[in-house]
Amino acid sequence: MHWKKEVEAISEDLIIHTQKLLQIKSVLDDDTKTEDAPFGKGIREAYDWMLNLAKKDGFKVRDVDGYAGHIEYGDGEGIVGVLCHLDVVPEGEGWTSPPYSAEIRNGNIYARGAIDDKGPTMAAYFALRLVKDLGLPLTKRVRLILGNDEESQWRCVEHYFKYEEMPSIGFAPDADFPIINAEKGICDFEITTKSGINSTIKEFRSGERLNMVPEQASAIISGVDMQEIKSLFTNFINNHNVKGEIKTERSEVVVRLHGKSAHGMEPDNGVNSGLLLAHFIQKYVPTLSEKEKRFFLILEDYFYQSSRGEKLGISYSDEVKGDVTVNVGIISFTSEGGKIGVNLRYPEGVNFTTLYDTIENKLSEKEASLSIRTHIEPHAVEEQHPLVQTLVKVYEEQTGENAELLAIGGGTYARSLDAGVAFGPMFPGQVDVAHQADEYISIENLKKATALYAQAIYELAK
Repeated sequence: MHWKKEVEAISEDLIIHTQKLLQIKSVLDDDTKTEDAPFGKGIREAYDWMLNLAKKDGFKVRDVDGYAGHIEYGDGEGIVGVLCHLDVVPEGEGWTSPPYSAEIRNGNIYARGAIDDKGPTMAAYFALRLVKDLGLPLTKRVRLILGNDEESQWRCVEHYFKYEEMPSIGFAPDADFPIINAEKGICDFEITTKSGINSTIKEFRSGERLNMVPEQASAIISGVDMQEIKSLFTNFINNHNVKGEIKTERSEVVVRLHGKSAHGMEPDNGVNSGLLLAHFIQKYVPTLSEKEKRFFLILEDYFYQSSRGEKLGISYSDEVKGDVTVNVGIISFTSEGGKIGVNLRYPEGVNFTTLYDTIENKLSEKEASLSIRTHIEPHAVEEQHPLVQTLVKVYEEQTGENAELLAIGGGTYARSLDAGVAFGPMFPGQVDVAHQADEYISIENLKKATALYAQAIYELAK
């Protein structure tokens, strides 16, 4: 079978449908959630669009209460899972073209979700459709599982697998080629400080998601020399090569700082606006109350310029499985108290209990409390597992390159399965633009991934 040639024949349809899906804003929205749209109107719209497309193309579909569902083809006892997600992170600012226009420039489709994960979802869908249309014989069922809460709390797959069979093997098209057989543990935790009267910092806000490096941060400051703080802030943003604004409103100063968004699995790919603005306040605002000082010292002493957990005393590095990483995704400080939301990732080999106790002991020194929001342990599939060996064969046959096994800091739906790995869509050497402005997927790589997924589906289910 010449898989690339078969994909080329349907490429125009693939591109058009990818654009259509990307033009739906599928961001978590609690304000519009309903019983059948538990994650909001936009996500439900994208989800319905996919299910209706599959029905029209002759697939069996299943909706599990709007949390997740599947598109199924084939017969047999076993199930091969292809685990995708339709929700995306907020678009942020700094886009060259509107983030949901799915504009094509220079051979790329630009949109939020293009690479994470709606572009790869369409590649997997068209791969399954190709296997179906070619009438290739299968002995297993293939389920394209669509989750709707991957970028938040994974409530989608948790709910889905309460009612549906667990595939025996599968892959998630939501990371890198060749094959990712090991993923770090991920813990989202929240640090809180006590409420009280804020004498200087009336409000501080940064970030929208724990798994994103926050692009924007703002603060309302009172009781300072306005001319002096303006001069200090101007020098600060110039020295740190970032943008920002400062203005006066009545007797207060409103400060806004612009960083650079990136995926929380690698904080150093971005510029954390919240930590940078907190550093400015801690260093240059002399009138902080004791409560305010404690809050901003938590950020300064434990997180500022410490993406590997060095300041917390939890740093760990493995040559193959990677480092401990720490991303401060959300910061808020008001009269009701302070909150710091952190996305922590750690490789296999780290004792999580010891790590957590170390953080908790550090924070107790600043009179702060620590609570876990979500925690997923590390995941790995052995190199000799038939799933891994089949995908190695597919990748090497189509690319002519060695299928090196990888470990990542990202967390994909693959870890929902006992035998699940991540398989694409990013090729070696490709720049990771997930969760950033001007996110895109190369049309050429979209087609290459579709061909790889089609052969993988066939080889795993034949």
